[in-house]
Amino acid sequence: MSASTHLPGHRQSPSSMPLVSIRLPVVWTFTGLVGGLAAGTVLSGTRALDAALQVAGPVGTLWLRGLQMTIIPLVAALLVTGIAKIIAAARAGATARRMIALVFVILLLSGTATVLLMPLLLAAFPIPPGGQALLAGGTAAAATLPSVGDFLTSFVAPNLFAAAAETAMLPLTLFFALFAVALMRLEAAQREVLLRFFHALGNAMLIIIGWVLWLAPAGVFALALGVAAEAGGGAFAAFTHYILAVSAMGLVIVLGGIVLAAVGGRIAPHRFLRAMLPTHAVAISTQSSLASLPAMLASARRLSVRESTADFVLPLAVAIFRATSPAMNLAVVIYIATLAGVDLSAPVLLAGVLVAFIISVGSVSLPGTISFVISIGPIAVTMGVPVEPLALLVAIEMLPDIVRTVGNVTMNVAVASAVDRVQPEAAATALPEPR
Repeated sequence: MSASTHLPGHRQSPSSMPLVSIRLPVVWTFTGLVGGLAAGTVLSGTRALDAALQVAGPVGTLWLRGLQMTIIPLVAALLVTGIAKIIAAARAGATARRMIALVFVILLLSGTATVLLMPLLLAAFPIPPGGQALLAGGTAAAATLPSVGDFLTSFVAPNLFAAAAETAMLPLTLFFALFAVALMRLEAAQREVLLRFFHALGNAMLIIIGWVLWLAPAGVFALALGVAAEAGGGAFAAFTHYILAVSAMGLVIVLGGIVLAAVGGRIAPHRFLRAMLPTHAVAISTQSSLASLPAMLASARRLSVRESTADFVLPLAVAIFRATSPAMNLAVVIYIATLAGVDLSAPVLLAGVLVAFIISVGSVSLPGTISFVISIGPIAVTMGVPVEPLALLVAIEMLPDIVRTVGNVTMNVAVASAVDRVQPEAAATALPEPR
């Protein structure tokens, strides 16, 4: 792990406060999942299974609780610093404001597309029978449909600490979003103190969750053992179905990027896709939007996007924008809700879209594995969906994450082309590239 240091007394903008760098055992975690499924299948029906589950059960539960304990403080820290970064960017000028307005519309449409399409997809291609085992002990309370009045009053918590104790994520998310907006209206010295505090809080929580995720191979092995013991070979089919279903929502964002480039940037789809091929190759190989930034800039040049626009919009997009986050995060929650039999009413889905929109701002700079837990956990809690399956599904996030990255870089370049179309001839002032 590493963190950048700054000279004492040097004032920093939100964008100049990098998060700690954490290396995660992604391949070993996936190996733990496969090993646990294989071991559970082999031991199924034998006397040794009960003894194995007596050890694996507590190990898996402890690891899951380790993931859950950091969610609220880390979400609070990332929301405050993420929204502060957007507000600071919006002050850069009219081009930044136009881009951010477009980004907000895309994020809302991203989540809305999933709540409309994902249930239809699961109805057309039902979850395999073995999928129930993916709940990994997660239970959902009997669904109670809130009235319109109850739903509206749930937006504000009279006691913030009580809301945190009850993991009421909707009012907590809205409070910290408003707190970030208020923070940016303070005078510079006070603002810097609070930003430094939340930045340090976020880094401390990331270090803790990094420790927990280093134990992921053992935790996932333990959880997968129980899943395979219950579902047998059907668990492999369930995981495959999950990957395809969630990835399909990411492909919807890819298509949305093509449409935005065609409508907003006046670029023919075949020309856009041809120019994006090298960027897609980098995105697939690295699974990182930041690593794909040079390729995105090259694709923008091939599409005749003005260099001044591309140099401004694309680094900013990498810093504050993940188009696939609301779509694919909500897809995961709706998939689990379908497994658990949770009734997702219109108000619940609306709350999910709202939280997914706000949370997507705060998790942009995180590695995919950490972002998966931190982004989806609050959405699931808000919608009354069990979070336990996330501990297993995080092991295969490396596969849907490929689609996430391809969707993000596609939409980033599409946004640059659309902004360039309405950009005045005067060149924009480029922001520093994100670290």
